[in-house]
Order: sequence, then structure tokens, then C-alpha cells
Amino acid sequence: MAAIYSGIHLKLKSAKTSWEDKLKLARFAWISHQCVLPNKEQVLLDWVTQALVSNYNKKHELEDEVVEKLWAYLDNVIHSKRLQDLLKSGKTVGLSFSVAEIINKRLSEAYSEKTQQNIGTVLSCSSGILSTPSLSIIYTAKCELLVDLLSKLSKLACQQLASDDAVGSQLFNVLHLTFAQYLLIQRQQANPNRVFGRVTSHLLQPCLLLRHLLTVRSWTQADDNHVCQHLSREIRSQIETLLQAGLFQPELFSSYKEELLSEQESQEKKKGAWKTLLLPVNTVQTKLGSDLCEPALHGAVVAGSVSLLYKLFLDSYCKAENYLVCFHMLSRLFGCLRLSDVQEEGKSDLLFPVDWSVELFALEQLLSLVLSNDIYNVASDRIRHKEVQFGFYRKLAQLLLTHSQASIPAWFRCLKLLMSLNHLIVEPDLDDLVSSAWIDAEASEPRTKKPQEVLISTVFQIYSKLRQFPRLFEEVLTVICRPAVDELRPPVFSAGLTAKLRECLLELPPNQILDILCLFVEKCQTLIIPAVDGSVDMALKLMSVCSVLHAFLFNMRSLDDVTPSPVVLRTQRLMANIQKGIILPLMELLQDPRREGEKSELWLRKASDAALLLVYTWVEVDALFGVSCSKYVSPAAETAVTEPAARHWGVSAFLPGVKDQSWRRVMELASSFASTSKYCLELLTLQKVKMMLMQTEADLQALQHATAFILESGRSTMSRGESEPWDGDISAITELSYPTAHWHLVMSNLTILLPYISLKDVEHIAKVLLETLMLAEAQEAATDQESSISIAKISLGFIHSSLLPEMRVLHCAFLTHLIYQFAVVLPTTTRDSVDLPLQQLSVTNIPWHEEIMASCKTVDPLEIPSENKVQKDELSLSWKTLEKVAQCIVLLAKNGCPVILKERQLQRCLDLLEIVSLLKLDSFLPSDCTRCFLVLLSLLVNTRASVSCSKLLLLKVLSTCLHLLRCLQAGRNSNSVLKVLHASDVLEAVMTSQLTACKFFTDVLTGPDWAQYVQEVQEFLENFLQMIIERRQSVKLNLERFMSFLVSCKPDTGAAKSIDWKNWNPAAEQLLLTAFTTLCHVVTLHLQQLPEKKLHSVDVFCALLEPVVLQMVRTVEHGLQSSTPNQPLPVAFIPSVTTLLKADLSHPVKKDWQKEPSGFLKWPRVKLYQEFYSQILKELPCAGSNLQFLQLALQFLTVFCSVPELCPEKETGLMVVFAIKKLLSGPAITTQVIRSMEMELTEVLVQVLGNCSDEEFYAIMRLVLQGLEVRNIWQQKAKEVLSAVTLTKLLLSCPLSGDKGKAFWFASPQIITALALQTKEACQDQALISIIAIPILETVAALLRQGEGILVNPHHVSLAFSILLTVPLDHLKTEDYHGVFLGVHEVLFSIVQCHPKVLLKAAPSFLSSFHRLVVSVMHEGRQKGDRGNMDEFEIILKCAHLVERMYTYIAAEMEDFTVFSAFIVAHYVTELQKVTLHPAVKTHLTEGIYHILDLCIERDIKFLNASLPAGVRQVFKDLYNDYNHYHKAKKQGEEKYTA
Repeated sequence: MAAIYSGIHLKLKSAKTSWEDKLKLARFAWISHQCVLPNKEQVLLDWVTQALVSNYNKKHELEDEVVEKLWAYLDNVIHSKRLQDLLKSGKTVGLSFSVAEIINKRLSEAYSEKTQQNIGTVLSCSSGILSTPSLSIIYTAKCELLVDLLSKLSKLACQQLASDDAVGSQLFNVLHLTFAQYLLIQRQQANPNRVFGRVTSHLLQPCLLLRHLLTVRSWTQADDNHVCQHLSREIRSQIETLLQAGLFQPELFSSYKEELLSEQESQEKKKGAWKTLLLPVNTVQTKLGSDLCEPALHGAVVAGSVSLLYKLFLDSYCKAENYLVCFHMLSRLFGCLRLSDVQEEGKSDLLFPVDWSVELFALEQLLSLVLSNDIYNVASDRIRHKEVQFGFYRKLAQLLLTHSQASIPAWFRCLKLLMSLNHLIVEPDLDDLVSSAWIDAEASEPRTKKPQEVLISTVFQIYSKLRQFPRLFEEVLTVICRPAVDELRPPVFSAGLTAKLRECLLELPPNQILDILCLFVEKCQTLIIPAVDGSVDMALKLMSVCSVLHAFLFNMRSLDDVTPSPVVLRTQRLMANIQKGIILPLMELLQDPRREGEKSELWLRKASDAALLLVYTWVEVDALFGVSCSKYVSPAAETAVTEPAARHWGVSAFLPGVKDQSWRRVMELASSFASTSKYCLELLTLQKVKMMLMQTEADLQALQHATAFILESGRSTMSRGESEPWDGDISAITELSYPTAHWHLVMSNLTILLPYISLKDVEHIAKVLLETLMLAEAQEAATDQESSISIAKISLGFIHSSLLPEMRVLHCAFLTHLIYQFAVVLPTTTRDSVDLPLQQLSVTNIPWHEEIMASCKTVDPLEIPSENKVQKDELSLSWKTLEKVAQCIVLLAKNGCPVILKERQLQRCLDLLEIVSLLKLDSFLPSDCTRCFLVLLSLLVNTRASVSCSKLLLLKVLSTCLHLLRCLQAGRNSNSVLKVLHASDVLEAVMTSQLTACKFFTDVLTGPDWAQYVQEVQEFLENFLQMIIERRQSVKLNLERFMSFLVSCKPDTGAAKSIDWKNWNPAAEQLLLTAFTTLCHVVTLHLQQLPEKKLHSVDVFCALLEPVVLQMVRTVEHGLQSSTPNQPLPVAFIPSVTTLLKADLSHPVKKDWQKEPSGFLKWPRVKLYQEFYSQILKELPCAGSNLQFLQLALQFLTVFCSVPELCPEKETGLMVVFAIKKLLSGPAITTQVIRSMEMELTEVLVQVLGNCSDEEFYAIMRLVLQGLEVRNIWQQKAKEVLSAVTLTKLLLSCPLSGDKGKAFWFASPQIITALALQTKEACQDQALISIIAIPILETVAALLRQGEGILVNPHHVSLAFSILLTVPLDHLKTEDYHGVFLGVHEVLFSIVQCHPKVLLKAAPSFLSSFHRLVVSVMHEGRQKGDRGNMDEFEIILKCAHLVERMYTYIAAEMEDFTVFSAFIVAHYVTELQKVTLHPAVKTHLTEGIYHILDLCIERDIKFLNASLPAGVRQVFKDLYNDYNHYHKAKKQGEEKYTA
């Protein structure tokens, strides 16, 4: 037959043969063993390449379809297994260079035609060629072709990224591979000039554009995930490596230096003449010119590229002696930016705002590099280089301040960097800096506010250290006193700046602070106060000056007894000067009667704000100085205070020189402005309260008046409901932020104010608190400023704190208003009858609070007896009301007269319930606890949703009610509920209402909301029943009534009680079963805990339980009969039957029922359990990933299998194991699902294996071993393998004794061998690593741990190493990487701990496996430009910690391993030399290797120093020096004090 096909070569060459036939012949010839041609593979490759080359060289022009088929044939050949096998066997098969040329040509055509539709095959060919060493020589031998390919691919990638099309992975995979090949070739090039020329000519421009597009691309879901997360980072990293190695090689530094330094300077430093062979900087600048890319992108690409090139330049050449060269490189690169044009021409309109942002960001990065690399040395620049650097930076500062860009964050950051380099750079323009970057800057957005604060904080810090703070604030005062740029200037100090000012003031000498204050006070007295009347500009200046005085006085160090006397005296003069020179004139100005008609004028408002701010500041600071410094004499003390003023706490008591009448006018004026002045009045009143409380005898009436004034002051604005966030700055309060500031003051000082607030005002606070909480969600959504204060945040913070429960009066009032809101929600037509309970619980004329007030009121001793009598009556009234309401709720529930709620009302109820859940329910007093319980009970049993309502919303409302009722039950006052209600009435009302409500839920029984609801019902019933039993009061009566109620129930679609089963409702059925199950569970548990002496109680409970069990059986049987065929069992049935079985098995009277035919467990019951068992086994494999069903089903099987006599005839434990194996091999089962039910699976197997015979166990082992056969994975039955591996792991968790244990361990060598083969096969497919490889590692680790002392053959343990060396550790997903890493580590740790003897014999295998972990974590934990996901980094840190743990254990426990310590260290430093580790990762690894160095003796250190290569030796020396300096010294110090 060979002869028949020998003419194929001629037919392929023949012009008569059609191309269709030629391609068919070529395909046949390649795959057929019957076609014999000399050197067939090479002949066929030559034929296809020649055909393609001829076409592209225009010798034979072929149709496009034929050309595509030829490319496809070439691609199939290159990727064929046949070719790979031939190359592995050593046969030489090659391609001609013309193939590389036509590939490059085809890619060039695709780029010029702007279509990438038909290049997939060409890219695949390129990928195959580059990844096969013997084929890639066509590129690697001719570097020009590889450079051309890289250039074309980069341009294609740029084209794809610039388009709107989705980004695919093929092009980027090939590009990544090409970069890797080129970087290998580039490292081998000996001529740096040639490399530089090649990179700048062909690669620089496309690489910079590609890097820019990869950086700015907004990735979408349509884009390939691998490109977004991995390849984009890798390619950017490769571009940086390429540019650094191509443009900035050490050999090129002389060329850079010659070009950058002036000719005279170079001649002074060098002997003889020099000749420039290369102008690298000029070349790079030229390439950054206009032909780099499209004009629209040019500026942004250059801006991004300049900072990258400068960073790479510094990485290569930045040394102390080269700093001047580095600076000149900076100035040349800055010249590429468009900012340099603005600097030269002085026109800011050359750039649009977007361009300014890009350019300033680039400048920021350049300056940041200068600062971090310490290039600018002030002294060296001044002495040696004639301030060339200073001049450059000075011009930059002028440029930035001349063209202010306060809306761009980078502008502030650039100025900050210049200040950090040298404050003298900006010093000449300090006034412009203060004006444009601070006082007049409109930086209201959070993104600009933060960098602005950082800049001004830096200025503060610098001038503070230089002790030039007065100089700085002279400029601030100068700017403030200029005409304002804007009519309304922003506040001088934000919260961040105030904090920084505080830090600086604490470091400054007090006289400097007083200098600044005196300067401001003098300017205010001489310039502002005389001209403020009627002048808006002067009023604004006054406000700014007063806010500065406030900031300084509030944040400077307080006077105390160690303060020098001159400072105290000077402070006293300052305070007197403020009072007499500013405050009193302002008071005179504001109290003028003519001001009544000028209230609407802005100047008056601002003057009032400034005056009251200064008054409050003066009073607060004066009081503080008086308390903290005994030498301080207040100006208020110098003026005699009149007796009436002191007695009634008038204004002259703390502000001398101001008359009460004048002050009242000022107060009236200030109160008319909802701004700073009104807030300051509240602060002054609060200060007055504090001063009164510091007296020995407090004036109660004055305190009550003061607190009432504070609350009344903000009442009207709070009632409007309009507010905006406040940043905490007193001087920045506006009409909209005033309510927030007022509420903040009230709530933060409530502990002081509450004892003196009237009940009416307490109710007002409770009402506002509730209203603000109800609006909290909307306000929080609108407020995205984290640092700002909002009313919602204040209220939420208060409700979350522990303060509200301590304030019992407010707590009670809040609950009353909350109940009232529930009552308001109900429909208007029913408010007179049905919602009577809620109305009565929220009425204000019943003294709910008197229980609290009785212990708080201060009354006259003579009135105590009668007062107590009244209180007792009133308290009984509140409890009588509660009892009446409780009876009303129960009666309404029995009569079935619910309120019908619409969806909007239901949603409102849910919102209110959310607020209830915020309260600490355990802190309620008994009456409030009972009130809250009755409200929730009323909502639960006496309301229904309309038919149109969302069923899920109703379920959520019911679930929340039940959850809150359960929380109240768990509280300390839960028994108070049973004072007004019978327990059985509560249970009956709840179950009646819920069984009736269930008719709505028949179509949502499979959703998570229904499951959550059933769970809440179950937990409520369980808690309530347990409470009944624990109280030991009327237990039998309550349980008997509830049980008889349940027995009488039928789950139909109508009322709860029914006679027939016609209208069967599956939702009600599940609920009824839940009630039965819970009741049986609670009573059974109680029976088990009863002591043997109480047999009478046992009999009583058993008699009660019997009818419930019988009814439960009937319900389950009916449910099973009526369930739809081939449909899974309802989940609620399973725990019911499990509980029923537990109840039967725990019956104490007839424990040996199985031996007596007439025992407690009757045959029909056994039959039910057996049928249910069979149904569960049938459904188990089909359950998929329904975790709830699986866990409940496995719990039933655990109980069922614990009694072997229950098992049907001819069924053994093998059936259960078989069902579990079938479940584990199902398509929906994942390793996560297996982990979630691992505990339940183990419990089932413990029962099955404990009760099965030896023969059954042998059958189970055969079943496991069949699943571990390698043919399963060949037949692509990965889940079969997973099930067998999981079963093996589960068997290891079961106690195996006797012959069963022997049988398992006899098969263990076979298991390990099978696992090794499975791992080898699985690791060839990356998709199988998570499915098979990781579970195998976990199983092997468990096998080795359990086999300690049993696996005595070293060979069997050593097989584990073959598994570890097979599993890959690179190119894995993050979660897979962690799983593999942890698995390998656990296997190694199991060997180290449990098989140390084997370890010593297999040390090379152990070291190889462990070294793979070290190399892997170093590679993954290296420093990267883009750190990536923080979750990924946390996983790398965990892996590094595992490596540290292994090092530490080896050093501590493995004394015989000392001989290998030098090799471990050598491995470590060799890898460390290749990467730069992230500091956090390095910390873990270094700590670990230090413990290994503890094992090294002097001979090992000498050996390492002698044998390591030069670069690695240096790394080792650094490591060893750190070890001696940190670790060894610390260890010796610890040993010194160790007994």
C-alpha cells in the first residue's frame, strides 16, 4: 500500500491538481501511517510554506479561501501531537525564515486594513512557532524578524484596545509570548548601542502607546477576564523590562552623561577631547514627538510615558555621583510635556481642564521620583552647581501659582512636593500660595479637599519646625484683609487642618502663639471693627479673623500651674484686649435698636456670627484657664459682678461689661439667624449649665430654663425636615447645616441635659429621634462624605450606643412614639376597632414612665407617703391596660378579624420593625418589654396582607416579627409577658394566624425566604416552649392545651381547624409539621435530661406526647401520599420524621422495644420510617447542590442507621454508601458543597461502618478502590474519582477497629499508588486541579497522619513525594493556588510530624518539594507595580506564613536535619536574589529562615560564603548580617533570662 501513496509529492507539486485536492492529500499524508515519503514531515511543511510564500510574493496569487485553508493546515501541523512527538524524539524538522516574513506581512496587512477578523489562524501559527524551540529559531536567529513581529503585534493590540469591540485573549497571549522571547534575546545581545537603536526605531512608540491603552482601558464584562486580570499586568511589566534593558543599559550611561552635561563641564571632568557617538536623550525626545500616535491621545500618552522613562532612568543610573545627570534628564523630559509650552508662553488657555489634569499628574510623578530618590541636595546645588536645580523648581512653582488649578488634586500635590524639596522654592510666593491654595481656593469636592489639606498641613509642619509660624500667619492675615475674590469665602480651617494645627501648636513656644494672636487682635481692632458697620466685605473679614482666633485659642496648650508667669500675664492681657477691644464694640454694634430693620442684610448676619463665635470662644477658654491655672486672673473677676446677676446667672456673670438688656437684644438678633450665631448661643447656654453644675448648690430652676432654651432654639428648624451634612466647623454653619449641628449638640450632651429636661421635651427628643431614624436610609444614600456629620449618622450612632438604655425615660418615650407610628400605619377605617391594642399601647395619658420616674424624682420628704400611693395606683393602671390589651389581641385572633394591609403599609411596617431591631431589647423594663411584645404579637396575629401584596415582602415582615419576639423572650424580663397572657394563648394565636396566612405562600415554597420564615417559626416555638418548661408554672396545662390545639389542626386552605383533608395546603402542612417537630424535640430533650427519680413526670410528658406523635405520623403519611410523583420530598418533612424517630427511640418505658413485638414502636411506624429511608436513598443522588436538603437527609440517615434493626430486609449499609458515592459523583457537586456537608457525611458513615459486617466493609472498600482506578479519569469520569477520594477521606475520619481497620490499612499502599497515578493524570488538565488534585492532597495528608505507626514501609510514604512533585504551583487561579499550596504543605507537615524516619531517608525529595513551595511563594509575593486584589495578597501572606511555620518546625523538632541546613539556606538566597519581595511576605520568610540559620554552625557559614556565586553571596551576607543584628541578639537576650 505504501507504493500507492508514494506519488503524493508529485501531485502536490503538479499544477493540474486543484488546491482543494492538494489540501485533502496533504491532510491525509500528515495523519496517515500508510503514506511513506522520505522526510515526509519536512516535505509537507516545505510545501505549505512555499505555497504561502509564493502567494504573498505575488508569484501565484491564490483565492482568499485557499489561503485561509493553507494557514489552517500550517496551524494544524504546528500544533499536532505528531510533530511534538517527532521533535521530542530528536528528529529535525524546521521552517524557513520566509514563514516569519509572511506572518509579519499578514499581520501588517491586518493592521493597515483595520480588521482583525481573519488573523486568528496566523496568530495561532505564531504562538505555536514561538512556543516550540526548534521552530522558533526562525525568529530568534534573525532578531529583526522578532522585533518586527513584536512591533506589529503591539500595533494590533493598540488598535483592538482603542476600538469599542470586546477584547479577546488570543492576540494578547501571543503578544505576551513574543515579549518573553524577545526579552530572552535582548539579554544575550552584546552591543548595547544596537539594542538601543532597535528599541527606539521599532519598539519604543508602539510599546508606550500599548502601555497607556492598557492602563486607561475601562474593562467591561464582555472583555476576556484573563486579559483584564493577568495579561494586562504582565504585558505592562514586560514593556517596562524591555525599555529599561533597551534604553538604559549601564554601558550607555557615558552617552547620556555627555549629552546631558554642558560641554565645558564635561571637558573639565575628562582628559582629552570626546566625540559623541549617540544622542540617546535627543533620540527619545524625538520619538515622543507628534508621530507617536493620534493627536487626540498624544498629550496623555506622552504624560504617562515621561514619568515611566524617568523612573526607569533612575532605577538604572541613580547614584550619589550621578544626581546632576539625573536632574538634567528630568528637565529634558519635562520639556516634552505641554506644561513647558505654558511656562514659556505664559498662556494657560493652551490647555483644556482635562489636559491640565493629565499634565499635572505627570509632573507630580516626576517630582515624587525626585523626592524619593533624594536627587535634590540643597547645599550641593548651591555650592557646586550655582543653584541650577533650585532655579528649575522655582520656575515650576511660579508656573503652578500663576496658573492656579485648585479643582485638580494633582496641583495641590505638586506644590506639596515642591515644599517638601525645599520650602524656599515657594517662599517668595507664599502669599500667592496661601491665597490660591488655601484662603480663596474653591476645593469643596472631597477629591480635592484631601490633597489641599495635605498641602496646608505640610506648610504648617515646615513653618512650625522652622519656628516661623508667625511669618506664615502674617501672610494669612494679609490675604484675609485683601478684598475677597469671592463674596462668600470658604471657612479658613477644615476639620483636618484643625487637627494639624493642634499638633503644631503643641510644639510651638507659647510666645510665638501669643504673637500671632496679638497680631490678629490688633489688625481686627484697627482695621476691621471701625469699618464693619454696613460693610459685607469687612464682615466677611471679621468672620475669618474670628475663626482663626477660635482655632488658635481652642487648640493651643492650656495654661497650667507650671506655665511661666510672663506667659500667664501676657495671656491675661490678650484676653482682656479681646474682651474690651473686640467683643464689647461688637456687642454695642449688635444691640443697637436700629438693627431690627436690617436683619435680612448679609453683613449683619456675618457680624453676628463672628461676634457670638468670639464670645463663646472667650467664655470657654476663660473658664478653662481659670480652672487649670491658679495664677490666671480672669478679666471677669476684675469687674465686680452684681449680686442679682450672680444669683440668676445673667450674662455679666461670665461676660463682664455686657448688660442683661443689651445681651437680650443680641440674643434676639442672633436667634433670628439659623447659623453660627444661633449655635454659639446654644453652646454658651450649655457652658452656663456646666458652670452651674460645678457649684456646690445647683439652681434647679435655672438649669431647667437653660436646657429648655437649648431645645427650643432648634425646634422650629428640626421640624422642617430640611438639612445637610456638617463637617464640624463652627464657623461654617449654614441655614441647612444648622439642624445637624443643633442635633449633634443635643445628642452629644444628652447625659448632662436629660435630668433637667421636662417630660414634654423628652417626648419631643424621642419623636425627632424616631423621625430621623425613619429617614436615615434616604439621608445616608444622599451623603457619601465619610468625614461629615449628618442627622441620620448622629441618630444611628446614638441608637447603636449603650446610652439609650441608660436613659430610661427617653427609652420609654421612644417606644411609645414607635408604637404610635405602628398604629398610624393601619387603615383609617379600622382605627376605632381592630387596631385598638396599638392605640391603647401608645396613648400618652397612661403613665408608662412612672415606673422609672419613681426612682429618679427628687421630692420633699413630707410628700413621700401620698406620692408613693399615687404611683402605685398609676403603675397598676399601666399594667391593667397591658392586661386589657393582651386579652383584646387574643380575642381578635380567635374571632379572625385581621386588618388588611396594602403593600405600602406593609413596607412601612417593615421599616419600623428594622428600627425596633436596632434597640437593645434586653434592656427594656418589664412594662416596656411587655408593651413591645404585645405590639409585635398584634402585628403577627391580627394583620394580613392584601392579595396584590408581594409575598416575599410579607414573609420578611412575618420573619422579622418572629425574630424580634424571640429576642424579647431571650431577655431578662421575658417572664413579665406571662403576667398578662397565658403561654398557650400566645402559641395558639401565633399558630392560628400563621396557618391561615399560609394560603398566600403555596407558590414560594422553594425559595430561601420561605425557608427562613419556617426557621424563624421553629426557633420561636422552641424558645417559647423551653421557657414554659423552665418556668415550671402550669407546664402541664400549657403544653396540654397547645398539644390539643395542634392535634385538632388540619392544614387546609381555610381556617386552622377543619374536619376533612380535602382542601390540603402544602404550606400549612409544612408549618404544622414544623410545630409538631419542635414540640417533640423540646419535650424529648426535656425527658432525656430528667433525673431517674422523676418517673411520674416522665409518664405525664409521654402521655402528652403520644397524641402529638400519632397526629404527626398521620400528617407525614398524608403528605407523602399526596406529594407529586417524581418530585423531591418537601424539606420540612425530613426534620419532622427525624424528630419523630428520635422521640420514639428515646421513649424511656420500653427501651428494649426491638426485642418485644408488643413494644412501643409499632409495625406501621417502622414501615413509615423504612419507606422514608428508601425515599431518601432514592432522592439523595439527585439532590444536586441543595445543601439544606442534603444536610437534613444525612441527619435522618445518621439516626436511622444507628438502629440496624430498622433497616429493611435485603438492604445493607452498602446501599447507603452507594447512594453517598452516587451523590458525590453528581454533576452539581463541588468541593465547596462537600466541605459544607462533610460533618454530616462523617456521622452517617460512623453509624454505617459501626453496624455493618466485615463482609459489607470489604464490599465498601472494593467500591472505593474501583473509583480510584485510573481508567476513570481516562474515560473523563472526574466526579467518579472525586467521590472515591472523598469517601477515602471520610473513612479516615471514622473509628475503624479490628478486622475493618486491618482491611483498610492493608489496602492503603494500593490507595496511595492509585492517588499518585490520579494526580499525574489530573495535573495535565488545569480544570481538574481543583476537582481532583486538591482533594487528593487533603486525603494523602489525612492518610499519613492516621497512618502514624501503621505505614511502616518507607516506600509507601515516599510515594507521597511523587504526588507533591507532580502538582503544579504556577499559572493557577488564586483560590486553586491557595488550595494546592495548603495541600502540599499539609502533606509535608504530616510526613515531618508522623514519619520522621522516612524523612531522613528521603531528604532530597522532601527538600525538592519544600523548595517548590518557597520558590512559588517568592514568585507570587514579589513586588509588582500593580499590587492587584487585596484578597489575593492576603492569600499570598497566608502561604508565606505556612513556609515560615515549616522552617520553624524543622529548626525546633528535626535535630537530625541539621546537616541539610546549609542547603536550605543556599536554596533560599539563590531564589531571593532573583526577586524583590513585598515587605510583608519578606517578613514571614525571613523570620523562618532565621530559625534555619540557628542550626548552621561556623563551618556551614564558611561553606556558603565560599560556594555561592558572587551576586547570591552578597544577598547571603546581607541576610546573615541582619540575622546577627536582629534575630540572634534577641535570641541571646531571651536565653539570658531563661531558667
